[in-house]
Amino acid sequence: MGTCTSKPPKPNPYSSRDPNDQTNPSQTPKSLPSLTPHHHKDDVISRQSQSQSPFFPFYSPSPAHYLKKSSPARTKSATSTPSRFFRRPFPPPSPAKHIKAVLARRLGKKASASVAIPEDAEDEDGVELDKRFGFSKELTSRLEVGDEVGRGHFGYTCSARFKKGEFKGQQVAVKVIPKSKMTTAIAIEDVRREVKILRALTGHSNLVQFYDAFEDSDNVYIVMELCEGGELLDRILSRGGKYSEDDAKTVMVQILNVVAFCHLQGVVHRDLKPENFLYSAKDENSQLKAIDFGLSDFAKPDERLNDIVGSAYYVAPEVLHRSYSTEADVWSIGVIAYILLCGSRPFWARTESGIFRAVLKADPSFDEAPWPSLSPEAKDFVKRLLNKDPRKRMTAAQALSHPWIRNYNDVKVPLDILIFRLMKVYMRSSSLRKAALRALSKTLTVDELFYLKEHLHYWSQTKMAL
Repeated sequence: MGTCTSKPPKPNPYSSRDPNDQTNPSQTPKSLPSLTPHHHKDDVISRQSQSQSPFFPFYSPSPAHYLKKSSPARTKSATSTPSRFFRRPFPPPSPAKHIKAVLARRLGKKASASVAIPEDAEDEDGVELDKRFGFSKELTSRLEVGDEVGRGHFGYTCSARFKKGEFKGQQVAVKVIPKSKMTTAIAIEDVRREVKILRALTGHSNLVQFYDAFEDSDNVYIVMELCEGGELLDRILSRGGKYSEDDAKTVMVQILNVVAFCHLQGVVHRDLKPENFLYSAKDENSQLKAIDFGLSDFAKPDERLNDIVGSAYYVAPEVLHRSYSTEADVWSIGVIAYILLCGSRPFWARTESGIFRAVLKADPSFDEAPWPSLSPEAKDFVKRLLNKDPRKRMTAAQALSHPWIRNYNDVKVPLDILIFRLMKVYMRSSSLRKAALRALSKTLTVDELFYLKEHLHYWSQTKMAL
């Protein structure tokens, strides 16, 4: 592109995790999967029974039995991880891992990132790679590109300004993804899917705005809103890791709203963590924006995903079991909520394999300070987000109607894709089944009735057809 002047690398808040990156590989014992897709195990890991009753009786379809098959992957030495508590200095977290480990096993070595691969290059199976995306090639005529503002594992980001059109003069961020790093058909498809998801997720105030995508012979350019307020992680660290309940609610409402919106559009983020939320400005009350949809995917209502992707501290148990959907994002939100309220991680170990064991087997502590001084509603909220059974875990929309959240600044409960799906099932049910469900509805609690009334009010206003 030529006009982006390079500065010393900074962490790139907009950057997708490199699908070919194998940074910080960790030991993967036979009982646990590594954080890469296509990783199988033979052992069956039983789920712990849940002593708490579910907050809502509306369960999503039961996932398939969680079977784990043995891995042919070679084990690697364990990598130490950051400490449990969020205090400065804080080492950088391990990046989300995707397909590079698989690629390295297939090639038998780490692919070189310095060698440019032409658009008509072939992958390791001899299949010609088509690196033409069909995006506009008018980047330089539309945008004046400035300095580099961040660098990630799969590209870098520059500031830019629109030269003409409806956004003339507006400052934006341009994520630059070198085609030389797209060494597999999977990597190319990941970029296509990221742009497709960004195009689909428009119009929400807590989503980073997508403007356009461009390409040339060397790079793909994704033009997005420029957020200058820094990461949520930075603000957590600046507070010493602890938020008041009201401040934590402010963050949670924004995260839950945008995630509920994504789920309604059929998108699972799959890498929710404080690093992937940016503030639009440095002002303390600026809006929080969800970013980095590089690992996201579309999921149909009854579809179960099986790629093991994400970041170790925030990964849900069912992701490690290779059968999950939108509920996995809610688990990650629960981890963020736990961190906001007490300043430490709910699941911690010195290696990634140890973290995975804790996620699968351990229960987060609510006995240590400051939990005894927090409200019972706050503890109940976090516990219901961190329910190991995804069928009993609250959805993002249900969480917004939880007593801890719902009376905060007149929170509006968004349409829940789960309720929409269950209403359609009810409409197609037999008369006997409908009568049984009507009888069961009389046992609902006040909180559950509030949640349902909000949705019925939404439908009455929008006249949405089932």
